[in-house]
Amino acid sequence: MHQLLLVVLLAATAYGCGHTSYPPYSSRVVNGIDAKPYSWPWQISLQVGSGSYFSHTCGGTLISADWVMTAGHCISAGRSYRVVLGEYDRSVKEGGEQVISPAKIIVHPKWSINCIACGNDIALIKLSEPASLNDKVQFACIPPSGYILPSNSYCYVTGWGRLYTNGPLPGKLQQAYLPVIDHDHCSRNDWWGSIVKTTMICAGGAEKSGCNGDSGGPLNCKDSNGMWYVHGVTSFVSSRGCNTKNKPTVWTRVSAFNSWIAQTMADN
Repeated sequence: MHQLLLVVLLAATAYGCGHTSYPPYSSRVVNGIDAKPYSWPWQISLQVGSGSYFSHTCGGTLISADWVMTAGHCISAGRSYRVVLGEYDRSVKEGGEQVISPAKIIVHPKWSINCIACGNDIALIKLSEPASLNDKVQFACIPPSGYILPSNSYCYVTGWGRLYTNGPLPGKLQQAYLPVIDHDHCSRNDWWGSIVKTTMICAGGAEKSGCNGDSGGPLNCKDSNGMWYVHGVTSFVSSRGCNTKNKPTVWTRVSAFNSWIAQTMADN
């Protein structure tokens, strides 16, 4: 056990957070594209079981060797889940995947499926064994508490969500550039109005958005030092469709939950 912990600690030191061995495509084109393989090494596929079969249901983010962050609405009581790390093309076995079952799943105590607009759409999954950190599996950085992204920040949504409303789930991990929209603009009456809280982030627009299957996944934003931070947990889009005008994708703002994340990890 001590040797395993030492290996994990050495790997964490070697890779650090927010770095990738395969730099992602950085074009600020709004249309989604296949991501470069393993360029988002903290992206996970959260899969739900039905008998002995598991299928992709949500995304998520590896935030330490032992913990994954996802959305509260991705978790249903009584269901069985597993986390797949090192995934790129879900349609084939590529050899780098790590499949780990949860030891615990902790949904934010104030999350309610009956009030998505109330916020708190965040959950943490403690893995039953530490992830093996390597060039394909690394963890993301968490932004400082209270940090607010400026408008038009350099951010990407990633995931295996539908490419359009009611479309099929893609096999390969997708990415799309989505400029951040400030809260004052996003909360205008002709946009999201009072539904959007200050504990949320808006990004994108009618050209491209998150969609079903991207839920729980990261909003990846690059800082001036070239490190990637996960500022958002994909939460919701318009009921009228993923690319609805004036209804950008909404994320849970991670920097509003630093204390809860840290306390939950420390207590479990």
